[in-house]
Amino acid sequence: MPRRTTPPAPGQLNEAAQLADRLQAVGYNRRDIARIINRDASLVSQFYTKNKGAAFVTALREVLDAVTTAGIIEVPELAALAARHITRRTTRSGTQARVRHKAVLITPTGTGTGRVGAQAIASGSARLRPLIAEAARQGLRLAFTVRLGKTGYLHPSGSRTDSPGIRRDVIQRADHTEERSYGSAATGGFDAADFARRVDAAGGDVTAAVHQWLVETSRIHPHAHITHLEVRTWRPR
Repeated sequence: MPRRTTPPAPGQLNEAAQLADRLQAVGYNRRDIARIINRDASLVSQFYTKNKGAAFVTALREVLDAVTTAGIIEVPELAALAARHITRRTTRSGTQARVRHKAVLITPTGTGTGRVGAQAIASGSARLRPLIAEAARQGLRLAFTVRLGKTGYLHPSGSRTDSPGIRRDVIQRADHTEERSYGSAATGGFDAADFARRVDAAGGDVTAAVHQWLVETSRIHPHAHITHLEVRTWRPR
């Protein structure tokens, strides 16, 4: 039977919520805090509403100390610091509790797809991370589609300098955004293991890892904002 949590009394915050408040006071929002502890932003909200977060108190203390005394401010660095102090919760028998998450579906042929929209993008597209990690474990290839404002791209639609080619794999939207696909089975795609390493280096933020790749390869402006992201995998022949 799942363990129930007791909502905090009115006007009282547990220590995790208090630490989250202090981090917000120095400039981090709840999505940043979620990225730091490698969890969904909804869990941070539950620090306040469902009295959760006890398992993250030590990590949050260390992070706050790093920000206020050591001057460490970048989210990926803080996430790496927090990871050292986060352990899985245990059951009453003392064994590690299973992590509850949606199964990552990759077929025997290696085919898998994950797509996220604006809300998930804002929290780092965390639901795509297990898909990429599993694809890397299986040695699969990977492709992705990004959607962002037309002015965010460095090359015009159909440019051969960009991967889609002459208006192939480009979808223009009425809201002045445009979808472009990078990689395919025909072109060989990308090594999923390489992208998994990029995601790990970005502290688990899939959005940031893809954005950095697009900037590094001179495909988008650094200030461009990804609004939708899709990842596809397959097994190389």
